[in-house]
Amino acid sequence: MYILYCIQYCCILFTQHASGISDSEGNTHVVSAHLHAQTKDVTQKVVDALALAIHEHRLAPATKLGEDEIGEIYNVSRTVVRAALQSLAHIQLVEIQRNKGAFVASPTPREAREVFEARALLEPRTARSAASRATPNDIEILKDHIAKEHAALDVGDNGRALNLSGRFHIEIARIADQDTIRRFIETLIARSSLVIALYWRRESALCESHAHHALVQAIADGDEQNAEELMQSHLVDLNSALDFRDRPAQTLNLRELLQATDQ
Repeated sequence: MYILYCIQYCCILFTQHASGISDSEGNTHVVSAHLHAQTKDVTQKVVDALALAIHEHRLAPATKLGEDEIGEIYNVSRTVVRAALQSLAHIQLVEIQRNKGAFVASPTPREAREVFEARALLEPRTARSAASRATPNDIEILKDHIAKEHAALDVGDNGRALNLSGRFHIEIARIADQDTIRRFIETLIARSSLVIALYWRRESALCESHAHHALVQAIADGDEQNAEELMQSHLVDLNSALDFRDRPAQTLNLRELLQATDQ
């Protein structure tokens, strides 16, 4: 291992010499790149933690995301927090308002309808494609998602169940092997999580597990037409479980919610 390290170091020195870079300059560049990579990793961890809290409905739409408070919770700098919030804003999970700060995004009723209209256009055809491409391993992955979703429901963790349900739909898009459409669907699923948090009115729909089971069976059977029709029906049912009337704002403690997520 030591010999390999020496060889690698000599190669670096040789490259630096050939390109006219001194040893001190080269080390500076290496250290700088290393620090940049570390900062990027830390930022991504904050992004992932906040995104999960939003997807699992621990952070409700319109919740204020204070930079100082998030920095204290995750023991990171404001620079890292700011970069994380910008990343979340890019995928429309967070809204950054000038002179006010960052908030969990809060889709309007019109935006909510548009999200499900877009899903209705994309996902049925994606289910059809998945039925023509799915492998036995893909089917096991989908079944595992359903099992985890049911386990979450059994312990009353509706937020986690909804997040797993969203991941189920993203897995179908992955199986369809259409990368551009998959990325659109991932964004729509993320927005759907916010829509459901705001406008969900029929929790019993969470227990209507036959929809996902039937979809998996159709995909496993390679029944493209049935898979497409089942997905279309499933999305209509989800849309029917939404109530677009205004909801009262909630007062929430950010620290308690984020720390609960990490437990």
